[in-house]
Amino acid sequence: MITLTDNSLASHHTFGIAVNAKHIICAESAEELVSIWQSSQYASLPKLILGEGSNMLFCSDYPGLVVLNRIRGIEVEERTDDWLVHAGAGENWHEFVRWTLEQGMPGLENLALIPGCVGSSPIQNIGAYGAEIKEFCEYVDVLNIASGEVQRLPAEACRFGYRDSVFKHELKDGYIITAVGFRISKLWLPKLGYGALSALDDNATPMDVFNAVCDIRRSKLPDPARLGNAGSFFKNPVIGRELAECLLVEYPGMPCYSVGEGSCKLAAGWLIDQAGLKGMTVGGAKVHEQQALVLVNTGNATSADVLRLALKVVESVAQRFGVQLEHEVRFMDMAEETTLPELVEKGKVCL
Repeated sequence: MITLTDNSLASHHTFGIAVNAKHIICAESAEELVSIWQSSQYASLPKLILGEGSNMLFCSDYPGLVVLNRIRGIEVEERTDDWLVHAGAGENWHEFVRWTLEQGMPGLENLALIPGCVGSSPIQNIGAYGAEIKEFCEYVDVLNIASGEVQRLPAEACRFGYRDSVFKHELKDGYIITAVGFRISKLWLPKLGYGALSALDDNATPMDVFNAVCDIRRSKLPDPARLGNAGSFFKNPVIGRELAECLLVEYPGMPCYSVGEGSCKLAAGWLIDQAGLKGMTVGGAKVHEQQALVLVNTGNATSADVLRLALKVVESVAQRFGVQLEHEVRFMDMAEETTLPELVEKGKVCL
């Protein structure tokens, strides 16, 4: 357990916005997490568990204790048809994907270069290029803070959905992910049907796919180390088929995917682009010129800048298409999580 002397959160979340916490501690085991939560020194303070902060926007300073989850370690169990890979929640996700390939266990390559830690992957049910965590997850180990016990949840108990899981609902408070178990099949079936990956031929190796995914993501998405951001800021909206068909009449080139009877998924980035918002700035916040789905910190953005820009995007898309965008990035306001509509209702964000 390491208590940091610098209380700035700028380097602990990928937006890199200048906000502070009252205290910041690194925890390297479930036992250390229990000790922190049971400590009388921090008993009266709100507490926030943080991985690499790759999906977090701090709307203000955090008036409590931020705990950086740094539980590491990888163990592999070889079975008849697959490998079970147990990874600590604090492992870097991209490096974990690379490691599995280097160990001859392909399967996760389509999820390369997604920022964050292993422990964050099931919370969002991260996905990219035709793959999602729910396809590979066998279990998630969670620490019950109240009892101090680690419980193993099978994948079906995680209630995975589109960028959603039980960890954003019933298990959002009072539980901390300590490890994730991944089932990686020995029968490798490449997924090359998504976007630019279709350019790869049938002889492509898992590492070819990994490198292609990295190249595509680097060409489209800004590096958080150079330009602060939290990746895709908005979810791809799911709308009724009737509205989708009306929009397709007016915009025949609009990306539109059926996701079940009566529903279609649209590309949020396309909607934002068509609304003419690429490159729009509010203070130090900006809609990225290449990928409209990403809001970036040009160097001196405040939380208020990002929030006002996000609201401008939401209202512009709604006015143009009649589609309501929902942010994928988590908002932390003071000591509790919130949403853009809630902040607008409270009068904390306005144009």
